[in-house]
Amino acid sequence: MKIKILQKKIPSYLVLGMVLLIAFVLIEPVRSFAQDATGAKTGTINDVTAAKPGAPTSAELGDAVGHNKIAINMVWTLIAGFLVMFMQAGFAMVETGFTQKKNVAHTMGMNFLVYALGMFGFWVCGFAFMFGGGLNAATLGGAPGVIPSEYTVTLFGHTFGLIGSVGFFLNSKVYDVGVFTLFLFQMVFMDTTATIPTGSMAERWSFKSFLIFGLFISMFVYPIYGNWVWGGGWLSQLGANFHLGHGMVDFAGSSVVHLVGGMAALAGAIIIGPRIGKFNADGTANTIPGHNIPMALAGTFILALGWFGFNPGSTLAGTDFRIAIVAVNTMMAGTAGTLAVLVILYIQKKKPDPGMLANGMLAGLVAITAPCAFVNSISSVIIGAIAGALVVLVIHLMDNVFKIDDPVGAFAVHGANGAWGVLSLGLFADGSYGDGWNGVAGPVKGLFYGDASQLGAQVIGTITCMVYTFVVMYIFFKISNKITPIRVKAEDEVAGLDIPEMGVLGYVD
Repeated sequence: MKIKILQKKIPSYLVLGMVLLIAFVLIEPVRSFAQDATGAKTGTINDVTAAKPGAPTSAELGDAVGHNKIAINMVWTLIAGFLVMFMQAGFAMVETGFTQKKNVAHTMGMNFLVYALGMFGFWVCGFAFMFGGGLNAATLGGAPGVIPSEYTVTLFGHTFGLIGSVGFFLNSKVYDVGVFTLFLFQMVFMDTTATIPTGSMAERWSFKSFLIFGLFISMFVYPIYGNWVWGGGWLSQLGANFHLGHGMVDFAGSSVVHLVGGMAALAGAIIIGPRIGKFNADGTANTIPGHNIPMALAGTFILALGWFGFNPGSTLAGTDFRIAIVAVNTMMAGTAGTLAVLVILYIQKKKPDPGMLANGMLAGLVAITAPCAFVNSISSVIIGAIAGALVVLVIHLMDNVFKIDDPVGAFAVHGANGAWGVLSLGLFADGSYGDGWNGVAGPVKGLFYGDASQLGAQVIGTITCMVYTFVVMYIFFKISNKITPIRVKAEDEVAGLDIPEMGVLGYVD
C-alpha cells in the first residue's frame, strides 16, 4: 500500500511576509532607542528634589544622598526581617517533623500562634523595655524627635542601664519610620526565641499554658536581657565602664536570641518532665522517632535561608559591605557543623542520621550568629565544626546522663551552642571590624588576637544570660503550673494531642 503525500505550494505573499519578519527580528535590535536599557541615564540630577528643578543646592544634594543611604538601609533591614519571619515556617516544619504523627496539629499550632502572641506582647511593652533607652539607631535615620529613656542604677561610680521606658504600644511619641523598621526586625528575632521551647516541651505541653508563656517571654524575659546587650544596657557598657574589651558583643543573637530561648527550653523541659515511654525503669532512654524526616529537613533548609536575614541583616545597613563577610561566614559555619556531625557518626560506626545532620547544621548556624561579623572564614569553619561536635555531645548527655527529654534537641542546638557562639567571639574576633562598637574605640579583638579582656566580657554576658533566663523561666513555669497545668493528661498524651487540645487532626487518616 502506497501513501500519497500531497504537496501544496506556499503562496508567495506568505514567503514574503516570513522574509520581512525575519529581517525585522534581525535588524530591529541594531536600531538605537530613546529608552535607557543600561540604566546609565536613569536617576539624574533632575530627580533630586530641589526648589529649582535640575539645579539643586549643595544642601539639597546632601539631603538626597542622606535620604537615599537611609532608604537603602531601611529597605535592606525590612527585607532581612521578612526572611527571618519566614524562619517561623522552618521551625514549625523541623519541630513537627521530629515529633509524632498524633501531635501534628498541636505542634504546628504552637509554632503558628507563637508568632501572633509574641508580636502582640512585644508591641505592648517588650519593644519599649528592650530599646526604649536607645531608639536612635543611626543606620536607620536616628529616629528624629524620639527621646529615649533608660532606667538606670549607679554602682561603683558607673551607670548601669537596666530597662528602657519609651515606646509602649508603638505610641505616637515613636511614630517614626526608623523606629517602626527597628520594631519589625527585632520582633521577628524575638519570635525565634519564643518558639524554641515549643520544641523541648512538645508532645505534652498544655496549649493554655503555652499561651501564657508566649506573652510572658515576649513581654519581659527576652526584652530585658536584650536591653542589657543591644539596648545600651549594662552588659554592653562593660567595655566603657570597666575596660573589658567592647563590652558584651553579640552581633546577631547567639545569646540574646538563642541562649535565652535555649535556657527557657531547658527550664521548661525539666519542669514538665519526660514524655511517657521516653525512659525505661532502669533509666535508659528510648528513641521516639519523628514521623516525617523530609519535613524536618525541608524546614532546616528554610531556616538556613532565613539565617541570611538573621546575620547579614543585623548590620541594619545595606550600605555596610561587611554583609558579604557575614553571609559567607554564616554559610560556612552551618556547613562545618553538618560535616562534623557526619564524621562523628561514622567514627561511632553509626548511620548518617538525617535528623542529627540537620541539628549539626543548625548548631553551626547558632554558634556563628554572635561572631559572624568579626571573624574570618577559617575561624567560622572551626566554630561551626565545634558546634557540630557539641550538639552530639549535649544530646547524648541530655538523654543518658541528665535524663531530660528534649524531643527536637532544642537546648543542645540553641542553648549549648548559643553559649559557645558568644564565647567563640571572645576567642576568634580578628580585629578587622567593629571600630567604636559599644562606644569603645578600635576594632573588636578576641583572645587569639591580643585582647583577653573581650573574652572576659563574653564570659560575664554568657553566665548572666544563663542564670537570669533559667531562674526566671523556672519560677515562671512553677507559678504558671498553679494557674493552669503545664502538662496534659496522661491519657491525652498517649492518644495524641490533636483532638484533646486542638479539636482537629493534623492528618485526617
